[in-house]
Amino acid sequence: MRILITGICGFVGSTVARSLLAAGHQVTGFDNFIRPGSETNREPLHKLGAKVITADLRNSPEMEALPAADFVIDAAANPSVLAGVDGKTSSRELVDHNLLGTINLLEYCKTHRAGFILLSTSRVYSIAPLAGLPVVVQSHALVPDESRSLPAGLSGAGLDESFATTAPISLYGATKLASEAMALEYGETFGFPVFINRCGVLAGAGQFGRADQGIFAFWINSWLRKRPLKYLGFGGHGHQVRDCLHPRDLTPLLEKQFAAPKLAVADRIVNFSGGAASAMSLRQLSDWCEHRFGPHTVVEDGTPRPFDIPWIVLNPAKAGKLWNWRPTTPVVSVLEEIARHAEQHPHWLELSSPR
Repeated sequence: MRILITGICGFVGSTVARSLLAAGHQVTGFDNFIRPGSETNREPLHKLGAKVITADLRNSPEMEALPAADFVIDAAANPSVLAGVDGKTSSRELVDHNLLGTINLLEYCKTHRAGFILLSTSRVYSIAPLAGLPVVVQSHALVPDESRSLPAGLSGAGLDESFATTAPISLYGATKLASEAMALEYGETFGFPVFINRCGVLAGAGQFGRADQGIFAFWINSWLRKRPLKYLGFGGHGHQVRDCLHPRDLTPLLEKQFAAPKLAVADRIVNFSGGAASAMSLRQLSDWCEHRFGPHTVVEDGTPRPFDIPWIVLNPAKAGKLWNWRPTTPVVSVLEEIARHAEQHPHWLELSSPR
């Protein structure tokens, strides 16, 4: 199978590329290399047999010049929920990259009759019901209070695909939700397969960690190097919770999607995450880091951040039922993998998240 991967030199794109190359697929990818650290993946991927092209998905002539493929995996995005409002990226840049770039890819798929797989996000789900979620603290982590009424589509097992996606969901979430809608419309209109894989927090060795994205890698690398860390918002206790998934666990699913018959639209939108079994608070992550590396002080700062929510865990039950899929890398293995990488790369934070 000829696979084209966008953002191939990012953490997710490069991880998926390595797995697909190992499975015998022909992999081509492109990257604009604006993310610090991404250049480090170019030569290793080339040595494994991938063709890596410098191109920007916002540039339609560059997209038109790409070689034909059977499937496109879209792993390129500005992945921060703060994008467009943090003063580092303009709102126009965010929309151009995350939405208009998707349109260029869909035009490519239309031309080449290629399938399209969008790696979407848990951030397409509505902020208001999540921000107001009744929660209790258990073992230094917030969990839904199931003795009270919970929003539709949410349980202790996580959010399912029926959970609300109405605004506000952040500018970032809106670009991904709009990309989902356009992908499905293009696929229906022009007759090519489309799959929307809504992923939880993706993590693993080699991730380019920052406080607003790649939080597991950022926290572990910062703890090891004794860099300043803060628990922001929610009383400054670090009890906010996210799930965790290694992107290589997506590879068996992707191969099934390459060969899948046409599915109903509702079955093309599926959550993929580590689920409740992988859910962890920042405080619990700190406890793991302290056991692994020794003590380090974390500042308690209750200052809230825009769009922050106390608990978000995706329920992957539909993925198991529809695709017989389940994550195979336990969260402790993901953390240990990141820790070993951090020990072997003492300047990783400076490379991937320069101050």
